[in-house]
Amino acid sequence: MKKVRLRDTVWLPWLVTPCLLVAGLLAWHGFVTAWGVSPFILPAPRPVLEEWVALLSSRRAWSHTAMTFAGSVAGFLLATVLGVAAGILLSLSPTLERLSKPFIVAFQVLPKVALIPLFVVWMGFGLGPKILTSAILPFYPIMMNTLLGIRSVPDGLRDVMASFDASRFQLLRRLELPYALPFIVTGLEVGIVLALVGTVVAEFISGSYGLGYLLVSRINSYETAQMFAIVLQLCLLGLVLYAGVAGLRRLLVPRLTPPRSN
Repeated sequence: MKKVRLRDTVWLPWLVTPCLLVAGLLAWHGFVTAWGVSPFILPAPRPVLEEWVALLSSRRAWSHTAMTFAGSVAGFLLATVLGVAAGILLSLSPTLERLSKPFIVAFQVLPKVALIPLFVVWMGFGLGPKILTSAILPFYPIMMNTLLGIRSVPDGLRDVMASFDASRFQLLRRLELPYALPFIVTGLEVGIVLALVGTVVAEFISGSYGLGYLLVSRINSYETAQMFAIVLQLCLLGLVLYAGVAGLRRLLVPRLTPPRSN
């Protein structure tokens, strides 16, 4: 009889995750009650959930959610196109990679928040600054994962393609990109989270709509329970975006990834 390992059970996360969630809520409620924490500092779970239900029933709140979703997705798609293209370009020319690496690293360590006022000057208080901010954060991990995936192709597979007189484009399309696909999707999974962060940060500073703007407005009015409800809404939005990219991995990676050589 085959022994079933605990980590192989599909139902385990569906059982453990709700239990951990309930335990966390109970611990939260117990801490607030036992220590008499002011609702202004840390509200109990019940008023937060009530505010979240009210948020879900508000059409205006869903409009803000849709704006944050649109900015995150648009910035993520822009970062995906530019990041994958830059990773491919750098893989084709090691010299170009060495020359551009100091500039890429300098741009990566630059505080992106400092660029948002410039984006506002260039593009105004609209969707443009949010898209740019949500694109520059995931650009680097997507580009580096693409470059790493292409560079990880074994030399033996390259020799096989060369024996068939494959052109550089054929080598890229038939071997390197399929082989690098798991690396690229991993970069996308990181990138979608960073895209949401970039959108919310832009809404903090320059937005007139979106969940980030809504959160700042609640901070100014000291409505702590509603702030927690908006944060909960952002968490759920992030989970939805991440689940979409994770579903893309399940659809593409098993089909297109070539077998690894021993």
